[in-house]
Amino acid sequence: MQALRIGEFARRVGVPATSLRAWEQRYGLLHPARSAGGFRLYGEADAQRVAVMLRGLEQGLSAAEAAAAALRSAPALRSAPASTLRPQTGELPLARQQLIEAFNTYDESAVHTVLDAVLAAYGLETCLTELVLPALSAVGSGWERGEPVIGQEHFASNLIRARLLALARLWGRGGGPLALLACVPREQHDISLIAFGLVLRTYGWRIVFLGTDTPISTVAQAVAVTGPTVCVLSAFAPALFEAQGPALRRLARTAPVLLSGPGADAEIAQRLRLPRLGGDLVAAARELDNSFGPRPQTP
Repeated sequence: MQALRIGEFARRVGVPATSLRAWEQRYGLLHPARSAGGFRLYGEADAQRVAVMLRGLEQGLSAAEAAAAALRSAPALRSAPASTLRPQTGELPLARQQLIEAFNTYDESAVHTVLDAVLAAYGLETCLTELVLPALSAVGSGWERGEPVIGQEHFASNLIRARLLALARLWGRGGGPLALLACVPREQHDISLIAFGLVLRTYGWRIVFLGTDTPISTVAQAVAVTGPTVCVLSAFAPALFEAQGPALRRLARTAPVLLSGPGADAEIAQRLRLPRLGGDLVAAARELDNSFGPRPQTP
């Protein structure tokens, strides 16, 4: 990883810049160099310590304990073989295969090793779009084909969900626009929605996340309390949106509502007269930010 200023470094590791600054000041976690102009520059060793700290937080350590563990790991990280720090040969397709194999063998340590390496080498967006979601899809496709992998699918989903939610710590803080994210009733898959929220966070948005199987009345109550800039509702099947049509239209009178996920096809969006987010996670986050994000004030 080339030396990066704090904003881009925060995007790459998936942690808000405010958190990184706090970890640097309180725990000495980061050791930035200085540019000729005096700017702090963060490198791969910093990214590796952040990855270790996030794992500690996910495992229930306090911030101070996780930072201490990350700092203790620094010598080991510097002396470890390159193959343990990044996908062998640096290729994402191989990293995906390694992650799928870790899922299939219930190897939690190997899952975290691959995730840490790709996060440090490629950043959050690439890790999500090129590694995590394709690997989960591959495991899920085996179940759909009738292969006896339901245990691996549950293992993978639960582990990845917990890891992404660890990255989502503090994503509701800040002063940016607010997105309220939820899955419609009967929708149990929320990992892609969490991933979308993480990418949107890199654009400066704040996130309120309600999770799976959320009654529209509950979403409406949250809207009344939080006053979000936009509500993004997700489903994998158009029929789940269809079943909530009247409630969704009522909700749209109180806040902008966008449909997302595989179930948000053009036909259901037209029938419900509600906009939808298309494309991959990064494109969808960019589309949302372009449409609803703050605009620079003209003099």
